[in-house]
Amino acid sequence: MTATLADVAARAQVSPATVSRVLNGNYPVAAATRERVLRAVDELDYVLNGPASSLAAATSDLVGILVNDIADPFFGIIAGAAQAAIGEEGGVRGGREKLSVICNTGGSPERELTYLTLLQRQRAAAVIVTGGALEDPEHAAAVGAKLARLADAGTRIVLCGRPPLSGDSVTATLAFDNRGGGRRLAEHLIGLGHRRIGYVAGPTERTTTRHRLEGHQAALAEAGLLLDHLVVHGSYDRRSGYDATLELLRRDGELTAVVAANDTVALGACAALRDRGISVPGDVSVAGFGDLPFSADAVPGLTTVRLPLAEAGARAGRLALALDPAPPGGIATVHGELMVRASTAAVRRAG
Repeated sequence: MTATLADVAARAQVSPATVSRVLNGNYPVAAATRERVLRAVDELDYVLNGPASSLAAATSDLVGILVNDIADPFFGIIAGAAQAAIGEEGGVRGGREKLSVICNTGGSPERELTYLTLLQRQRAAAVIVTGGALEDPEHAAAVGAKLARLADAGTRIVLCGRPPLSGDSVTATLAFDNRGGGRRLAEHLIGLGHRRIGYVAGPTERTTTRHRLEGHQAALAEAGLLLDHLVVHGSYDRRSGYDATLELLRRDGELTAVVAANDTVALGACAALRDRGISVPGDVSVAGFGDLPFSADAVPGLTTVRLPLAEAGARAGRLALALDPAPPGGIATVHGELMVRASTAAVRRAG
């Protein structure tokens, strides 16, 4: 039986009028109430009611772009490039422009699910999901179910920088080779003679964190280095890099290199070393990941893995509008390029 507005109201324990206000967005509703209504909408798979039900399988001119943090250059570059591609080329199909909207989740799993529900309500033409996934089976299942509902209604789904999902709901996946990049960074430092290498990892619950760390550890293992005690997890921000580097120095006073989960974290690592009177790269080499715009201009220039963020974002935008063909099997691996700059050097020999 098809769910009705009254069913949603009963499930959320609010009035039908409140449900309408939440869904139409034309009246302020308390955040907690809004979340409760949207959860009920999702649980009951309520899409449209009454005369509008015939439009349930139609799509609008809306494209949603989900990011963890729009202030983070990693996500800003991807989203900006996708939005530009949609704006520049959106009129190609039938002369209809698309409206692309950035949905900033703040890293919240609940907000990610809420935005997908709202995009389903708006019958979005396409949804682009960026960045690493949360490593939680229950959340992964919920996201997969929401994407399947969107796809069933005609929405094109593109993943950019996120691991592939099982099933056939996703139109295309652009998966970053985080493991390969992590391995190349570690191999570069090992080749320079480093054996005491610290690693500042990202949040433990993110796929990006695990994949980059796995690549790093694989290279160390091949070199016969067991350095699990020199891994510190934190957020993907400068402060985390600063604090984690101080912790690494506490754990090993003879540290010769630090690899950071991303370039912003690497800047924090450099600041911590500088504040301790430790030169980069004279005493300790530092490497990042991503090659964000500031990386080449940092002093010293930051050795990192360049991910083609703008190119990937633009391709995701074109895939969302069916302007580019989907890759074979629906999945394309986006490889990184090692960018060697002045922040890494051969290990200084004693004496």
